[in-house]
Amino acid sequence: MPDPAHSQPVSKPIPESTFDALADALVERGYAVLDNLLGEALITALRAEFDHPDCQFKTAGIGREEDHAIALDIRGDRICWIEGGSAAAAAFLAAMETLRLALNRRLFMGLFDYESHLAYYPVGTFYKKHVDAFVGRSNRVLSTVLYLNPSWAEGDGGELVLYDEAGAAVVEKLCPEAGRLVVFLSERFPHEVLPARRERYSVAGWYRVNSNTTGRVDPPA
Repeated sequence: MPDPAHSQPVSKPIPESTFDALADALVERGYAVLDNLLGEALITALRAEFDHPDCQFKTAGIGREEDHAIALDIRGDRICWIEGGSAAAAAFLAAMETLRLALNRRLFMGLFDYESHLAYYPVGTFYKKHVDAFVGRSNRVLSTVLYLNPSWAEGDGGELVLYDEAGAAVVEKLCPEAGRLVVFLSERFPHEVLPARRERYSVAGWYRVNSNTTGRVDPPA
C-alpha cells in the first residue's frame, strides 16, 4: 500500500484575499490566526510524517552553537527538521513559499527563506515563555506554527499563549487545533506552550531575512 505522506502530493490553493487579510492583521496587531488554510489532506499527511521511520526526532534544546543545551525544565518537545524529501513536506514548503512571496509583495518585509521542523510534545511536556528572536540579534522575523491535532478538547492543554512585548499581559491563548496556522512577528511576542495532557503535534517555522552584508547567505538560526 502506498504511503500517503511520502508518495501523494497534497496541496490547496490559497486565495489572494487570505493573503490580504494576513497582511492586514500583521500590520494592525502583529499576528494572525488562520484556520483551515492548507486543507485537510495536507494536515493529515503532515501528521503521518511523525510516524515515518525517516524522521529521526531529537530532544530540542535552547541556545545556539556553543550555548546550545538540553533543558527539560524549559522545553520538552522533540523535533525533526523538514527537508522537503516527502510529498507532504514538499507541499507544505511550497505553500510557505507562496506565503513568503505574497507577504513580500504586500509588506516589503524582505523575507529571504524559511526553515521549519516537526515538533512532538509527549504528554506532560511544555515550552516555557521565550522569544524566537531578540531585537537586532537574529535574522528570524516572522514565526509560524501549524497544528496537526484533530479533535483537540479544551481540557487537553497544550495551548499556545502569546504575551505582549513586556511579557506581562496575555494577548491570546490558542488551542492547537488541526489546521490552525498562527503567524506572528518573532521579535515582538514572548510566548509559551502550556503542558500537554495528550500527545501534541505541530510544525514550527521561521521566515528569515538575510542580514549578511557580504553577499553571502546567513546560516540557519
